[in-house]
Amino acid sequence: MENVKVTLVKSLIASKPAQRATARSLGLRKIGDSIIHEAGPVIDGKVKVISHLVTVEKA
Repeated sequence: MENVKVTLVKSLIASKPAQRATARSLGLRKIGDSIIHEAGPVIDGKVKVISHLVTVEKA
């Protein structure tokens, strides 16, 4: 499978609690944090929930 790099680009302050929890489950805490995950349906679903807060690129 391919890897994806997920980067938090917007603040979590005004987001809903479920979106904050999703970001934390991906390993994102602060603006600018990046993490590489293996692409799959679970990661894709999590990224879709917070797509307005993150950028995704192939790693």
